[in-house]
Amino acid sequence: MEYVILAVVIAVVAVGAIAGLVVSGRRRQQLPPKSQAPVITAPPTPREPAVGEEAAPPTEEPRRTVEEVRLPEAEAEAAPEAEAEAEAAPEAVGEAPAIEVPEPTAGRLVRLRSRLSRSQNSLGKGLLSLLSREHLDEDTWEEIEETLLTADVGVAPTQELVERLRTRVKVLGTRTPDELRGLLREELVELIGKDSDRTVRSTKHEEGPAVVLVVGVNGVGKTTTTGKLARVLVADGRTVVLGAADTFRAAAADQLQTWGERVGARTVRGPEGGDPASIAFDAVKEGIAEGADTVLVDTAGRLHTKTGLMDELGKVKRVVEKHGPVDEVLLVLDATTGQNGLIQARVFAEVVDITGIVLTKLDGTAKGGIVVAVQRELGVPVKLIGLGEGADDLAPFEPGAFVDALIGD
Repeated sequence: MEYVILAVVIAVVAVGAIAGLVVSGRRRQQLPPKSQAPVITAPPTPREPAVGEEAAPPTEEPRRTVEEVRLPEAEAEAAPEAEAEAEAAPEAVGEAPAIEVPEPTAGRLVRLRSRLSRSQNSLGKGLLSLLSREHLDEDTWEEIEETLLTADVGVAPTQELVERLRTRVKVLGTRTPDELRGLLREELVELIGKDSDRTVRSTKHEEGPAVVLVVGVNGVGKTTTTGKLARVLVADGRTVVLGAADTFRAAAADQLQTWGERVGARTVRGPEGGDPASIAFDAVKEGIAEGADTVLVDTAGRLHTKTGLMDELGKVKRVVEKHGPVDEVLLVLDATTGQNGLIQARVFAEVVDITGIVLTKLDGTAKGGIVVAVQRELGVPVKLIGLGEGADDLAPFEPGAFVDALIGD
């Protein structure tokens, strides 16, 4: 009997244990995983009124009278008046800007003399300082030569100038600052050449307008120089037609046309990559039809080492000459390139007959002596110099004013 009771008790305990395990497993399956717990955000806190805010008096809004209220009929009547005012305002209808009046060219170099300050410090003041020494021995004369060579005057002109200075200083004897300045001025003006014809031939003749070709290597600023030259000629009373024969550089024609529009000059242009000779020919034809005084032809930049491109430049000149003679071929040189610019000048002179030099960026270099060197190399005068980025910073070259700017007061 006791065994039966013990077996019943064990069976009851076993059943209870199994039931507990089953219930516990079901509960575990019903619980959500911890990673899926919802994110609870707090509700926005309602704004509490500020102290005394409820007691503030209400703000009065501006009120309009009956006379001030615009009726639909009145607005309709006012519309034609507004349109008339818009028509009267040039800026409202997109009219072309007023034509600019370029700065007079007479005495322009004198007004721009401060731009030559760097050349003045290295060349003019340097020479005056050396010549003012109490004893001018061989070492001093060598320093004078070195100063001239550093300023890109050139070997032959330097030797010539030093020899003349030696002779005149011996004759002069005692040297005051004013005497030295006068002596140096005379010799530098003589070296540059005071009797050369530096006028740009820009007056029309029996065959038609004067034709000016602007040539040079890449990057010297031919298009900008052509635009500034147009301003110089307009300031001197000339009528100008521009020929955009630089068809290889993107936006060159647009740039030249913008320069022309500023002074009322027509620009003849063609498709990008078109035949430059054809465009130059059409520009001269247009100049003849308009009775213009001058046709300025901007040619594409070309490396002096590229034979094909140089031959093409010769073709442009020959095609233009079917209308009449080319009056000027202006070679644009970057004054900062120094002796390399002389090599460029020599090659261009072999292809087309250079009649004048335009020296750009002369304000940004201490090598003012390049004026002397390039004239000796080509046997043609410097006619224009660029002394800045402004529209009227291209000046006719005047030897006396140039030397005065180098030496200083």
